[in-house]
Amino acid sequence: MEERKMAEWEEKSPLYEAYNELHGLAQEFHTPFDAPAILIVGHQTDGKSALLEALMGFQFNHVGGGTKTRRPITLHMKYDPHRETPVCRLVSDADPTLADDKSLREIQAYIEAENKRLESEPCQFSAKEIIINIEYKYCPNLTIIDTPGLIAPAPGRKNRELQAQARAVESLVRTKMQHKEFIILCLEDCSDWSNATTRRVVMQIDPELSRTVIVSTKLDTKIPQFARSSDVEVFLSPPACALDGFILGDSPFFTSVPSGRVGSGPDTVYRSNDEFKQAISLREMEDVASLENKLGRSLSEKERNRIGVSKLRAFLEELLQKRYMDSVPLIIPLLEKEYRSTTRRMNEINQELSSVDEVKLKEKGRAFHDLFLTKLSLLLKGTVVAPPDKFGETLQDERSNGGAFIGIDGLQIPHKLIPNAGMRLYGGAQYHRAMAEFRFVVGGTKCPPITREEIVNACGVEDIHDGTNYSRTACVIAVAKARDTFEPFLCQLGSRLLHILKRLLPISVYLLKKEGEYLSGHELFIRRVASAYNNFAEATEKACLEKCMEDLVSTTRYVTWSLHNKNRAGLRQFLDSFAGTEQSTAGATVPVGLSPDSSNGLGNEKQESKPRADVKLSHLASGMDSTSSMQATDTRLADLLDSTLWNRKLAPSSERIVYALVQQIFHGIREYFLASAELKFNCFLLMPVVDKLPALLREDLESAFEDDLDTVFDISNLRHALGQKKRDTEIELKRIKRLKEKFRSVHKQLYMNQADVTPGSNSQQ
Repeated sequence: MEERKMAEWEEKSPLYEAYNELHGLAQEFHTPFDAPAILIVGHQTDGKSALLEALMGFQFNHVGGGTKTRRPITLHMKYDPHRETPVCRLVSDADPTLADDKSLREIQAYIEAENKRLESEPCQFSAKEIIINIEYKYCPNLTIIDTPGLIAPAPGRKNRELQAQARAVESLVRTKMQHKEFIILCLEDCSDWSNATTRRVVMQIDPELSRTVIVSTKLDTKIPQFARSSDVEVFLSPPACALDGFILGDSPFFTSVPSGRVGSGPDTVYRSNDEFKQAISLREMEDVASLENKLGRSLSEKERNRIGVSKLRAFLEELLQKRYMDSVPLIIPLLEKEYRSTTRRMNEINQELSSVDEVKLKEKGRAFHDLFLTKLSLLLKGTVVAPPDKFGETLQDERSNGGAFIGIDGLQIPHKLIPNAGMRLYGGAQYHRAMAEFRFVVGGTKCPPITREEIVNACGVEDIHDGTNYSRTACVIAVAKARDTFEPFLCQLGSRLLHILKRLLPISVYLLKKEGEYLSGHELFIRRVASAYNNFAEATEKACLEKCMEDLVSTTRYVTWSLHNKNRAGLRQFLDSFAGTEQSTAGATVPVGLSPDSSNGLGNEKQESKPRADVKLSHLASGMDSTSSMQATDTRLADLLDSTLWNRKLAPSSERIVYALVQQIFHGIREYFLASAELKFNCFLLMPVVDKLPALLREDLESAFEDDLDTVFDISNLRHALGQKKRDTEIELKRIKRLKEKFRSVHKQLYMNQADVTPGSNSQQ
């Protein structure tokens, strides 16, 4: 038996060595190799660490309550009949190619130190694995990854810290389980299979449990809990519906690990690992005897093969070995592909090192400058090469990130009213949508309400008479309301369009990377280009905003009637009808009051002021010969002047005239402001990106090249970084080459063994 095991060990040893190294390479360089391994998943106090030590045949870590594992521990275990004591090598975190021999006590001290270090950090767990290579006469040929124990915290605010830890652990474990090549060892500490504590987490990643082995731990504590043999029968052979899937091995395994530590102190139970191994075997026999006593019958061969640590270890070893054997032919082409890819990267690094001189760096910089501007132009003109789900913004996103258009009432237009509001846009399309929203919002802005107090305050006293000039009053009110209303919109438009232009930078960088035109390794130069672009965009937006402010100030400083009063015919009709109204209401003791809504626009004024007399103010210019008509007109004109120019008491007629004039002036300012702002932002913000930016960027680049090239490309650090990158790539290349040769040798050996077995089996037939 021993000789057969020795022969098998000599035959399989290169296979396990190759896979152990492959696993380390995959973890270190994130290479796409499937390195099969056993991933242990369980809650705290489920007995993960105890089961792991029983599988290894010796103790190396603390076992007990609380969190004993804050980093995953990867154990590359290899059976070696010549090792009477475990030989452990701890792989260096700094240099994974180095593995230092460590005693069990040193391993324990290192794990404890890491737990203590992580316990004091904000994120108390780390996904980076502690890798230990182990050779021992009792070790199985397995790669096992021990994960931190899942936590089931109590609800309530006082347990928020523990709840945060539970989420961090579960996230870490879920990430590890997503590796399709890992076999999940799901530990359950329960006597009722409907209580799926660990399976709840496992089935989120492996819903069918197709790569999961379920283990019920602490069997020795559960057997006394069963009162009837039927309960034991259901526990040993749970119905298919209870486990929700097709688990590896068809049914769960049941294990017990004897308590007690190995050592020479007064608190230890076992003096050596051999005693610990014997106690595990004795515990298996006792569990079988207890089960048979409860059942009142002997266990079948199938049932016996599911009870005990040794049965679980044999099953996992055979399962992993089969995965290894099946994967060997697939690993070799992957290694070949990775070797070619790494060789190509090495050539690129060498080429970069050779091009680190002033002339070639300047050529690279100029070429990148041209490519960057090409991508900017493409984004403004329109393209679909950048994914909208990654770079696009809906109108709601755009408002949140770039600012919203908010009037003096503090309200926003519902984004659903704006065309393409739900689409994720960028570049020219996003610029156009923002400008369309500006037109929509400003175009629908009404003149703010006007109070009687404002009208009276605006009347004041003239420098030569004490009469009232209601046209001046209307102008004073209109320009003040217009400036307060429209000035915020200018700043909001500038902020929004600047946000859109600045977003072009990361999208352009993405396009350059996608097409292989990005200057990788030249981050200092890229930051300089990005800074120059952002500074240009900010300065251009500021200058454009100043031009728009000049227009707004000029429009709201002096009223030019041909510009501000766009609908003179409407105003004249109102005043004519107003004169008729004044005549019809002459002699009335109480003047007609204004509606509360009279300040909402000229349209309302026209509806409220319908003509009540046939004679209008226009008759003054008609040259009528009728003396009676002339007298009536003179009387009405005198009444009108008396109620407006010579009377400081604010009559309804005077108030309505001011309202009408303010509405007309405000409307004219709004129309001019809207057209002017849109035109100026297009001319002085958008167009400079197209026609001025290239020259300014090139000028900045050439100026930097003349001053000090090292400040642009950081040549010394660049050489150092490329040198380090070259050394790392050389190490990776050597390891891949060595692994490739190992797997070829293993594959050749397996092929020869298969050829030797086939003729023998045919001859027996």
